[in-house]
Amino acid sequence: MIVKKQLYRAAAATVLGLSLTGGIAYGDAGGINTTGPGSSNSITTHGSNTVHVTNHNNVNASNDNTQHANTGNAEATDNTTAGGATSGGATNGNTVSATVSVDNTSSDGMSMTPASDPSTGDISTTGPGSSNTISATDNTNVTVTNDNDLDVHNSNSQTASSGNATVSDNTTGGSAMSGDASNTSSSTFDLSVSN
Repeated sequence: MIVKKQLYRAAAATVLGLSLTGGIAYGDAGGINTTGPGSSNSITTHGSNTVHVTNHNNVNASNDNTQHANTGNAEATDNTTAGGATSGGATNGNTVSATVSVDNTSSDGMSMTPASDPSTGDISTTGPGSSNTISATDNTNVTVTNDNDLDVHNSNSQTASSGNATVSDNTTGGSAMSGDASNTSSSTFDLSVSN
């Protein structure tokens, strides 16, 4: 009797990442020109971008395989001249292939546009004693949380038994042959996680 059991368990740990990708395009901060004497002029821009992305991937695959194979008995008994007796073979075969792929890469490919760039602003032809300012602030927060749980379970139980081969109580004995008993098992697991 040959019994084969295989248990594979794979778990991808939690990944927490902050990501800001893609093109950055600043807006025009504007301009201040031709102002009066003693005037006060300002341009202020403020931008705020907040993105929260949560990917929870839970993948489960289970395979339970139980097989039994038995050959009959081969006997040549109580004959003057015994003939031949042959029992067939007992064979078990099992093949498992599991492919699991999790892809969360597109969740962090977001493009954020900040507030205007103050360096693009223009201050010109201002009056005497005037006060002129251009300012820009930007707050960008991107949070990406990936929680990946991959569970692959394979249980394989096989039993193969060949029968008895007996030659007895014959004047002239023949032949008795019992078949082979064999077990085969093949398991392939391919787990891929892209965050």
